[in-house]
Amino acid sequence: MAPTERRNLNHVVDVEDVSVMNMRLDNGVIAAYQQCHFSPDYVRNYTVIGTEGRLENFGDGPGDTVKVWNTGPTSYRDDCDIAYKVPDAQGSHGGADTGIIAEFNRFVREGGVTDTSPVAARMSVAAGYMATMSLRDGGMPYDVPPLDPELIAYFERGQV
Repeated sequence: MAPTERRNLNHVVDVEDVSVMNMRLDNGVIAAYQQCHFSPDYVRNYTVIGTEGRLENFGDGPGDTVKVWNTGPTSYRDDCDIAYKVPDAQGSHGGADTGIIAEFNRFVREGGVTDTSPVAARMSVAAGYMATMSLRDGGMPYDVPPLDPELIAYFERGQV
């Protein structure tokens, strides 16, 4: 069955299906992010291309492969330079949920610096929000509003 022939889906479609965001990060790096929710399979695929090579996952579950090509240039070749197997994991989201909950509980009990910066999390959400606003405004570019430097410093100090 083709994806467009699927029935009994949610009658409210409130997200853009296919979207691309071009970004210029604070450090000058240019990045692009693309997503498609309505695909014929349920496989998350990521490709990262940078100055040191290319990284691509082929599935994101236990036993799947993440490949790295860091020599070349060459034409496409399946035999990558480095291959990593995705390890077995307990729990949802590749086992990450257990670690996230443990980190949250540790922070609530003890405070201190967190493994993931609240500022980085905010920037990620803000970038996605501004990309959505851009999509809905004919592709108009938007800047992510900066945070107050004192707020950034507060989180860098471990919320002290």
